[in-house]
Amino acid sequence: MGADAARPTLAVWKFASCDGCQLTVLNCEDELLELAEEVEIAYFPEATRAVVAGPYDLSLVEGSVTTADDAVRIRQVRQSSRRLVTIGACATAGGIQALRNFADVAEFRAAVYAQPEYVETLATSTPIAAHVPVDFELRGCPIDRVQLLEVVAAFLQRRRPRITAESVCVECKRRGNVCVTVAHGTPCLGPVTHAGCGALCPSYDRGCYGCFGPADTTNTRSLSGRLTELGMPERDLHRVFRTFNAAAPAFAEESARHAPHGEEAS
Repeated sequence: MGADAARPTLAVWKFASCDGCQLTVLNCEDELLELAEEVEIAYFPEATRAVVAGPYDLSLVEGSVTTADDAVRIRQVRQSSRRLVTIGACATAGGIQALRNFADVAEFRAAVYAQPEYVETLATSTPIAAHVPVDFELRGCPIDRVQLLEVVAAFLQRRRPRITAESVCVECKRRGNVCVTVAHGTPCLGPVTHAGCGALCPSYDRGCYGCFGPADTTNTRSLSGRLTELGMPERDLHRVFRTFNAAAPAFAEESARHAPHGEEAS
C-alpha cells in the first residue's frame, strides 16, 4: 500500500475526439505494462473503471473544447493536475471538428442530427491551450506511440521531452526516401508539417497530409506557390490546409488566402 501511494498518478481525459489517441496509449501494450509499474493509472475510462481521486501528477488530455460543459470541465482538470499534456490534433489544434469555425455551425448541426434543437454545442472547436495553461503539446492524428512514451518518461524524470521540432522532410531524409514532389510532382505538405509520423505517407510514394500540424517554422506561402506550379487549383489549395489541423494558425491563415470570394477567414 505504501509503495502504491509513492507512485506518481496518471490520468487520461477525453473531450471532443474520436478516441484514436487514447487507443494509441493502449496500443503501447508491453510498454504500458511497464508504465503501470511506475505510475498509478488513477483515471482512464477507456481502460479501467477504477477511479482514484486527484490531484494527479500527470494528465493526458485528448480532444477539443466544443461545448460549454467542456469549457468548465477542462478548468477542473487543470486545477487537479500538476502537469497537463495535450495529445493529438483535436487537443492541440481543434481537430477536424474545427471546420465548424469557418462555417455556420447551425447548418452543420441541422445536416447531421435529426433533431438539432436537442444538441448543445459551441460555434467553435478550440484547442485545450485556448482555455488553460498546457505544459506540453504532443502532435499527431493520431499521436505516435514512441513520442508518447518519451513524453510520459520525461515528466516522470522531471525533464523536458526530447521531441524534435523538425519537419517531415527531415524524416524523409533519414529514411532515404526520394522526394515525391521533386521526383514525381506529387503534392506534399511535408515541408511545413511537424515531424513525428516517421514520414509514413511519403515512404509509400504518397504526399504528406499534414496530420501532425504545422512545424514550428513554416513557409506555407512558398509551398502554396510550388503546389500551384504543380497544377493544384485555388479550390484545392484552400482545402489541403483544412483537414486534421484546420484551426492551427499557420494552416488556417494559408487556407484563408485561397478561400472562395465571400467566405469569412476566421
